[in-house]
Amino acid sequence: MITTDFVSGSPCWLDLGVPDVGSAAAFYGAVLGWDFEAMGEGDDWQGGMFRKDGKTAAGLGRLTEEGARPAWMIYYSVADAEATTQAVQRAGGTVRVPPTDLDEWGRMAQYTDPLGGQFAVWQAGTSPGIEVVDQPGALSWTELYTTDAAAAKEFYGSVFGWQYGDMQLPGGGGTYSLITPAGLPEERMQGGLMQVDKEALALANGQPYWHPVFDVTDCDAAVAKVDESGGSVQMGPDTAEGIGRMAVCLDRWDADFVVLAPERK
Repeated sequence: MITTDFVSGSPCWLDLGVPDVGSAAAFYGAVLGWDFEAMGEGDDWQGGMFRKDGKTAAGLGRLTEEGARPAWMIYYSVADAEATTQAVQRAGGTVRVPPTDLDEWGRMAQYTDPLGGQFAVWQAGTSPGIEVVDQPGALSWTELYTTDAAAAKEFYGSVFGWQYGDMQLPGGGGTYSLITPAGLPEERMQGGLMQVDKEALALANGQPYWHPVFDVTDCDAAVAKVDESGGSVQMGPDTAEGIGRMAVCLDRWDADFVVLAPERK
């Protein structure tokens, strides 16, 4: 369960980098019911905010990094971006973007874990993060596909203090590790990680990657919108007992995400 209290190590922001901001705004508007608010004036704007029912759900920007693939970046809340940067380096990770002030809103930094997975952190100023989570049209889970689950657990555990609980996937699908912020009960699980072969990581040329899971009311309807809007479906829709109906999707630029219609109590 993701909330907006944003305890240390919990997901608090996400943004998407793509070559065509306008087309991406239309795509996710159709799939997730998001509105887009551009930042800047005239034709000079490079991005803006996705909103759901008036609340900020994610960010969107033009991809400018040479050689980078279109992808979602997930940010985790920290009290001190400088201290987190030192922890990342001690644990064998690398710094892609050093701690940087974004006006009065807060400080951000981006990293690569020792296996190649990219992630980011946010030290809140006036903006703690996204305003809507864990409901239709909003982030509900985060997930890492990695080539070495044990090494990933050790790295992120040392950086964020995450707690893990392992479960076996049905049909011999391997082990899935559930992630909970430090000191919180299992009811506050926020994501998971699993080990996969390099062949399953073709999107990132064999490198591990994080992706978001978005809550939807109707998984099949969301998948139909993905197809209609120029995206594609990698897997599903499938129903997982006790979880819900989900599908792994790609947008028009092959940025991956999951749509999940959870079993609701």
